[in-house]
Amino acid sequence: MKKPNIFNFLKFSFAAIFVLLSLTSCSDSGIEPMIDKVLAGEHRKPSNVNRDEFRHPKETLLFFGISPEQSVVEITPGFGWYAEILAPLLHDKGQYYYTSYNLHKDINPFFIKMEKKFKEKMKLNPNIYKKLRWVHFKSNQPDFAPDGPVDMVLTFRNVHNWAKAGTAESMFAGFNKALKPGGVLGLIEHRAKPATPIDQQIKSGYMTVEYVVKLAEKNGFRLEASSEINANPNDSSDHPGGVWNLLPNLRDITDENKEVMLQIGESDRMTLKFIKE
Repeated sequence: MKKPNIFNFLKFSFAAIFVLLSLTSCSDSGIEPMIDKVLAGEHRKPSNVNRDEFRHPKETLLFFGISPEQSVVEITPGFGWYAEILAPLLHDKGQYYYTSYNLHKDINPFFIKMEKKFKEKMKLNPNIYKKLRWVHFKSNQPDFAPDGPVDMVLTFRNVHNWAKAGTAESMFAGFNKALKPGGVLGLIEHRAKPATPIDQQIKSGYMTVEYVVKLAEKNGFRLEASSEINANPNDSSDHPGGVWNLLPNLRDITDENKEVMLQIGESDRMTLKFIKE
Protein backbone atom coordinates (compact mmCIF):
# COMPACT_ATOMS: atom_id res chain seq x y z
CA MET A 1 0.00 0.00 0.00
CA LYS A 2 1.39 3.39 -0.99
CA LYS A 3 2.28 5.59 1.95
CA PRO A 4 0.66 9.04 2.06
CA ASN A 5 2.92 11.92 1.10
CA ILE A 6 3.07 14.04 4.26
CA PHE A 7 4.66 16.93 2.36
CA ASN A 8 1.70 17.18 -0.01
CA PHE A 9 -0.72 16.93 2.89
CA LEU A 10 0.99 19.80 4.72
CA LYS A 11 1.19 21.80 1.51
CA PHE A 12 -2.56 21.53 0.92
CA SER A 13 -3.33 22.21 4.59
CA PHE A 14 -1.20 25.36 4.68
CA ALA A 15 -2.80 26.51 1.43
CA ALA A 16 -6.25 26.01 2.95
CA ILE A 17 -5.28 27.94 6.09
CA PHE A 18 -3.94 30.77 3.92
CA VAL A 19 -7.23 31.03 2.06
CA LEU A 20 -9.25 31.17 5.28
CA LEU A 21 -6.95 33.77 6.86
CA SER A 22 -7.12 35.83 3.69
CA LEU A 23 -10.90 35.78 3.79
CA THR A 24 -10.91 36.96 7.39
CA SER A 25 -8.48 39.78 6.67
CA CYS A 26 -10.59 41.23 3.86
CA SER A 27 -14.04 40.64 5.37
CA ASP A 28 -14.54 44.35 5.94
CA SER A 29 -13.82 45.19 2.32
CA GLY A 30 -16.90 43.53 0.83
CA ILE A 31 -17.76 40.28 -0.86
CA GLU A 32 -15.91 40.84 -4.15
CA PRO A 33 -12.35 40.66 -2.76
CA MET A 34 -13.39 37.64 -0.71
CA ILE A 35 -14.50 35.82 -3.84
CA ASP A 36 -11.29 36.86 -5.59
CA LYS A 37 -9.23 35.36 -2.76
CA VAL A 38 -11.12 32.08 -2.94
CA LEU A 39 -10.83 31.86 -6.72
CA ALA A 40 -7.06 32.33 -6.43
CA GLY A 41 -6.73 29.72 -3.65
CA GLU A 42 -4.29 26.84 -4.10
CA HIS A 43 -6.91 24.43 -2.82
CA ARG A 44 -8.75 24.62 -6.15
CA LYS A 45 -8.18 21.89 -8.69
CA PRO A 46 -6.34 23.37 -11.72
CA SER A 47 -8.77 21.84 -14.21
CA ASN A 48 -11.61 23.52 -12.31
CA VAL A 49 -9.84 26.87 -12.42
CA ASN A 50 -9.54 26.52 -16.20
CA ARG A 51 -13.34 26.43 -16.43
CA ASP A 52 -13.83 29.80 -14.72
CA GLU A 53 -13.85 31.46 -18.15
CA PHE A 54 -16.99 29.50 -19.05
CA ARG A 55 -18.76 29.52 -15.68
CA HIS A 56 -18.11 33.06 -14.43
CA PRO A 57 -18.37 32.14 -10.74
CA LYS A 58 -17.69 35.60 -9.32
CA GLU A 59 -20.26 37.35 -11.51
CA THR A 60 -22.77 34.55 -10.98
CA LEU A 61 -22.56 34.58 -7.18
CA LEU A 62 -22.74 38.37 -7.07
CA PHE A 63 -25.85 38.25 -9.26
CA PHE A 64 -27.51 35.82 -6.87
CA GLY A 65 -26.65 38.18 -3.99
CA ILE A 66 -24.50 35.87 -1.92
CA SER A 67 -22.91 37.13 1.29
CA PRO A 68 -20.48 35.41 3.72
CA GLU A 69 -23.05 35.41 6.55
CA GLN A 70 -25.62 33.35 4.69
CA SER A 71 -26.67 29.72 5.01
CA VAL A 72 -26.46 28.25 1.51
CA VAL A 73 -27.58 24.86 0.22
CA GLU A 74 -26.04 23.57 -3.00
CA ILE A 75 -28.03 20.84 -4.73
CA THR A 76 -25.98 17.81 -5.83
CA PRO A 77 -22.58 19.54 -6.15
CA GLY A 78 -21.06 16.36 -7.59
CA PHE A 79 -17.27 16.48 -7.63
CA GLY A 80 -17.42 19.90 -5.98
CA TRP A 81 -16.68 22.52 -8.62
CA TYR A 82 -18.65 25.22 -6.79
CA ALA A 83 -17.98 23.63 -3.39
CA GLU A 84 -14.34 24.72 -3.76
CA ILE A 85 -15.64 28.29 -3.83
CA LEU A 86 -18.65 28.20 -1.52
CA ALA A 87 -17.18 26.23 1.38
CA PRO A 88 -14.33 28.68 2.16
CA LEU A 89 -16.46 31.71 1.29
CA LEU A 90 -19.05 30.75 3.94
CA HIS A 91 -16.62 29.15 6.38
CA ASP A 92 -16.29 31.85 9.04
CA LYS A 93 -19.72 33.47 9.32
CA GLY A 94 -22.10 31.40 7.21
CA GLN A 95 -22.94 27.78 6.55
CA TYR A 96 -22.49 25.68 3.42
CA TYR A 97 -24.63 22.58 2.85
CA TYR A 98 -23.48 19.91 0.41
CA THR A 99 -26.48 17.77 -0.58
CA SER A 100 -26.50 14.40 -2.33
CA TYR A 101 -28.86 11.51 -2.96
CA ASN A 102 -29.39 8.79 -0.39
CA LEU A 103 -27.17 5.90 -1.39
CA HIS A 104 -29.02 2.59 -1.74
CA LYS A 105 -28.50 -0.70 -3.52
CA ASP A 106 -30.25 0.46 -6.71
CA ILE A 107 -28.55 3.87 -6.96
CA ASN A 108 -26.57 4.74 -10.08
CA PRO A 109 -22.92 3.80 -9.35
CA PHE A 110 -21.91 7.23 -10.65
CA PHE A 111 -23.36 8.84 -7.52
CA ILE A 112 -21.31 6.52 -5.33
CA LYS A 113 -18.21 7.50 -7.31
CA MET A 114 -18.94 11.21 -6.89
CA GLU A 115 -19.40 10.88 -3.15
CA LYS A 116 -16.12 9.01 -2.81
CA LYS A 117 -14.24 11.58 -4.89
CA PHE A 118 -15.61 14.51 -2.95
CA LYS A 119 -14.68 12.92 0.38
CA GLU A 120 -11.14 12.57 -0.97
CA LYS A 121 -11.21 16.28 -1.81
CA MET A 122 -12.27 17.08 1.74
CA LYS A 123 -9.38 15.08 3.19
CA LEU A 124 -6.86 17.04 1.13
CA ASN A 125 -8.11 20.34 2.56
CA PRO A 126 -9.71 19.67 5.96
CA ASN A 127 -9.54 23.32 7.01
CA ILE A 128 -11.63 24.32 4.00
CA TYR A 129 -14.37 21.74 4.47
CA LYS A 130 -14.48 21.02 8.21
CA LYS A 131 -17.63 23.14 8.75
CA LEU A 132 -19.46 21.74 5.75
CA ARG A 133 -22.77 20.04 6.52
CA TRP A 134 -23.56 17.04 4.35
CA VAL A 135 -27.23 16.26 3.78
CA HIS A 136 -28.45 13.11 2.03
CA PHE A 137 -31.98 13.32 0.63
CA LYS A 138 -34.68 11.33 -1.13
CA SER A 139 -35.43 12.72 -4.59
CA ASN A 140 -39.18 12.09 -4.28
CA GLN A 141 -39.44 13.81 -0.88
CA PRO A 142 -36.27 15.83 -0.29
CA ASP A 143 -35.38 17.61 2.94
CA PHE A 144 -32.43 19.81 2.08
CA ALA A 145 -32.23 21.78 5.33
CA PRO A 146 -33.13 19.54 8.29
CA ASP A 147 -31.65 22.09 10.72
CA GLY A 148 -34.10 24.78 9.67
CA PRO A 149 -34.71 27.15 6.74
CA VAL A 150 -31.76 28.68 4.89
CA ASP A 151 -31.07 31.93 3.05
CA MET A 152 -30.21 30.54 -0.37
CA VAL A 153 -30.49 27.41 -2.49
CA LEU A 154 -28.20 27.06 -5.52
CA THR A 155 -28.46 24.55 -8.34
CA PHE A 156 -26.16 24.35 -11.34
CA ARG A 157 -27.11 22.45 -14.52
CA ASN A 158 -29.41 19.91 -12.88
CA VAL A 159 -32.96 20.52 -14.10
CA HIS A 160 -32.66 18.25 -17.14
CA ASN A 161 -31.71 15.33 -14.89
CA TRP A 162 -34.78 15.80 -12.72
CA ALA A 163 -37.06 16.19 -15.74
CA LYS A 164 -35.74 12.90 -17.06
CA ALA A 165 -36.17 11.17 -13.69
CA GLY A 166 -39.65 12.60 -13.15
CA THR A 167 -38.62 14.29 -9.89
CA ALA A 168 -38.53 17.95 -10.97
CA GLU A 169 -41.76 18.81 -9.11
CA SER A 170 -40.62 17.27 -5.83
CA MET A 171 -37.18 18.88 -6.07
CA PHE A 172 -38.59 22.39 -6.53
CA ALA A 173 -41.06 21.78 -3.70
CA GLY A 174 -38.05 20.82 -1.61
CA PHE A 175 -36.29 24.07 -2.49
CA ASN A 176 -39.32 26.01 -1.28
CA LYS A 177 -39.44 24.06 1.96
CA ALA A 178 -35.73 24.63 2.59
CA LEU A 179 -35.82 28.42 2.15
CA LYS A 180 -36.81 31.20 4.50
CA PRO A 181 -39.57 33.55 3.26
CA GLY A 182 -37.87 35.90 0.82
CA GLY A 183 -35.01 33.43 0.36
CA VAL A 184 -33.21 33.10 -2.97
CA LEU A 185 -33.20 30.20 -5.40
CA GLY A 186 -30.28 30.68 -7.78
CA LEU A 187 -30.47 28.48 -10.86
CA ILE A 188 -28.31 27.84 -13.90
CA GLU A 189 -29.34 25.46 -16.66
CA HIS A 190 -28.44 24.64 -20.26
CA ARG A 191 -30.80 26.74 -22.40
CA ALA A 192 -32.94 25.32 -25.18
CA LYS A 193 -34.55 27.35 -27.93
CA PRO A 194 -38.08 28.55 -27.06
CA ALA A 195 -40.88 26.08 -27.82
CA THR A 196 -38.57 23.06 -27.87
CA PRO A 197 -40.73 19.97 -27.07
CA ILE A 198 -40.17 18.55 -23.60
CA ASP A 199 -39.01 15.17 -24.91
CA GLN A 200 -36.32 16.90 -26.96
CA GLN A 201 -35.33 19.00 -23.95
CA ILE A 202 -34.78 15.89 -21.87
CA LYS A 203 -32.92 14.11 -24.68
CA SER A 204 -30.59 17.04 -25.36
CA GLY A 205 -30.05 18.25 -21.79
CA TYR A 206 -31.13 21.76 -22.83
CA MET A 207 -34.25 23.10 -21.09
CA THR A 208 -36.38 26.08 -22.08
CA VAL A 209 -36.60 29.13 -19.85
CA GLU A 210 -40.39 28.82 -20.02
CA TYR A 211 -40.29 25.28 -18.59
CA VAL A 212 -38.02 26.27 -15.69
CA VAL A 213 -39.93 29.44 -14.81
CA LYS A 214 -43.31 27.69 -14.85
CA LEU A 215 -41.92 24.91 -12.67
CA ALA A 216 -40.58 27.42 -10.15
CA GLU A 217 -43.76 29.51 -10.11
CA LYS A 218 -45.87 26.41 -9.57
CA ASN A 219 -43.84 25.71 -6.44
CA GLY A 220 -44.08 29.13 -4.81
CA PHE A 221 -41.31 31.16 -6.44
CA ARG A 222 -41.26 34.49 -8.23
CA LEU A 223 -38.71 35.26 -10.94
CA GLU A 224 -36.77 38.23 -9.59
CA ALA A 225 -34.18 38.65 -12.34
CA SER A 226 -32.40 36.92 -15.20
CA SER A 227 -28.90 37.43 -16.51
CA GLU A 228 -26.85 36.68 -19.61
CA ILE A 229 -23.68 36.13 -17.53
CA ASN A 230 -23.49 32.51 -18.66
CA ALA A 231 -24.81 32.95 -22.18
CA ASN A 232 -22.81 31.52 -25.07
CA PRO A 233 -23.96 32.75 -28.51
CA ASN A 234 -21.58 30.28 -30.15
CA ASP A 235 -23.64 27.34 -28.90
CA SER A 236 -26.42 26.32 -31.27
CA SER A 237 -27.89 23.90 -28.67
CA ASP A 238 -28.72 21.33 -31.37
CA HIS A 239 -25.81 18.89 -31.22
CA PRO A 240 -26.44 15.23 -32.17
CA GLY A 241 -25.41 14.03 -28.72
CA GLY A 242 -26.95 16.94 -26.86
CA VAL A 243 -25.08 19.13 -24.41
CA TRP A 244 -22.68 16.26 -23.67
CA ASN A 245 -20.99 16.80 -27.05
CA LEU A 246 -19.56 20.03 -25.59
CA LEU A 247 -16.99 20.68 -22.91
CA PRO A 248 -16.33 19.34 -20.38
CA ASN A 249 -17.50 15.94 -21.68
CA LEU A 250 -16.85 16.01 -25.45
CA ARG A 251 -18.77 12.75 -25.52
CA ASP A 252 -18.63 10.86 -28.86
CA ILE A 253 -16.63 13.65 -30.49
CA THR A 254 -14.05 12.46 -33.02
CA ASP A 255 -10.55 13.90 -33.11
CA GLU A 256 -11.32 15.69 -36.37
CA ASN A 257 -14.30 17.50 -34.81
CA LYS A 258 -12.75 18.17 -31.40
CA GLU A 259 -11.26 21.53 -32.30
CA VAL A 260 -14.66 22.80 -33.48
CA MET A 261 -16.27 21.83 -30.17
CA LEU A 262 -13.41 23.35 -28.20
CA GLN A 263 -13.97 26.64 -30.01
CA ILE A 264 -17.62 26.63 -28.91
CA GLY A 265 -16.71 26.16 -25.26
CA GLU A 266 -19.34 25.15 -22.71
CA SER A 267 -23.10 25.37 -23.25
CA ASP A 268 -25.33 28.41 -23.55
CA ARG A 269 -26.99 28.80 -20.14
CA MET A 270 -29.83 30.64 -18.47
CA THR A 271 -29.05 32.29 -15.13
CA LEU A 272 -32.20 32.89 -13.08
CA LYS A 273 -32.76 34.37 -9.63
CA PHE A 274 -36.02 33.40 -7.92
CA ILE A 275 -37.49 34.61 -4.64
CA LYS A 276 -39.61 32.47 -2.34
CA GLU A 277 -42.99 34.16 -2.04
